[in-house]
Amino acid sequence: MQPKGVVGAVVPSRETLFGPRGAAVTADGALWVCDTGHHRLLGWNACPKVDGQGADHIIGHADFSSEGRNGHSDVGVTTLNVPTGIVGIGQGLAVADAWNHRVLIWREAPRRTQQPADLVLGQADFSGSEINRGNNHPSANTLFWPYGVHWDGERLYVADTGNRRVLWWDGLPVRNGQAADGVLGQRDFVCRDENAGGAPSAMSMRWPHAVTRLGSYLAVADAGDNRVLIWSHLPATNGQSADFVLGQRDATADAHNQGEYYPTASSFNMPYGISAFADLLVVADTANSRLLGWRVDEIAEGAPASVLAAQPDFGSKGDNRWGTPQRDSLCWPYGIQAAGSTLIVADSGNNRVLLWDRLA
Repeated sequence: MQPKGVVGAVVPSRETLFGPRGAAVTADGALWVCDTGHHRLLGWNACPKVDGQGADHIIGHADFSSEGRNGHSDVGVTTLNVPTGIVGIGQGLAVADAWNHRVLIWREAPRRTQQPADLVLGQADFSGSEINRGNNHPSANTLFWPYGVHWDGERLYVADTGNRRVLWWDGLPVRNGQAADGVLGQRDFVCRDENAGGAPSAMSMRWPHAVTRLGSYLAVADAGDNRVLIWSHLPATNGQSADFVLGQRDATADAHNQGEYYPTASSFNMPYGISAFADLLVVADTANSRLLGWRVDEIAEGAPASVLAAQPDFGSKGDNRWGTPQRDSLCWPYGIQAAGSTLIVADSGNNRVLLWDRLA
């Protein structure tokens, strides 16, 4: 029996999550969740149909009751240290293993517990875990706190948050440590300055966290500048400037909620997640605990959102609407990912993942 007043350790299980930052469905229909605070991936053979269903598989630990960075062992092919972004890539899966400063890739989606990854980016091999491979400056083959990953069928994108840039690979990488083909947010591969060393602009970034493609548009959630950058066509050159900005009046502004306490349909407070959901561009407006949506034909400089979830109106904010968690409330949503008619939301502050079907 524990002494009075002593609280026992919370033991993870196959049914629980701690600060999940991302979730995705793979080509085989399985659901995989970055259980970030427990440093593991949880996998369901199919998207759950009932609340609280336990996971079928785990990667990062030998069993469901264990937790800890890299399984309290050396960095390896099945270890994780703050996994965040996750996305299905063809038949496989990619995961941003943020504090091992790498991206892990499975060429085919994992189908068993502790299935090892096939490929690593950002490090020379699976034993590496240093920021930018221990160098003072980044390069085309290094990463620093990579948070988000996205595959659009042509390119793999990584939000290399600590280096304040987005990297892309043309096609799926085929070897460990493969160098990226292009960079956004910096003029070259060796710079990592905040906003490219100056004030916010249409080419710079502060904390890019997520990437998505909607038709011909490419969008990046730049949480540090409280905005979303949008290219009307896929960028072709390093450091190419965005064509539009959402969340700010123009590309030079960076204030939370455009300098106001309450949000509007045109402002953000630290948008961490972004996803294309049919004809909608959906943004997780994280610190306002809400989701905002723009239809394709509504995207323009500083345009207001027309779709809202988790708050009663565009002028409201607050974790769970300043109340207890509900089926339609959020507390600091981070990663969002579309899977057909379902939007998967990593509702991090509520330690849960929500699956929302689109009704209109």
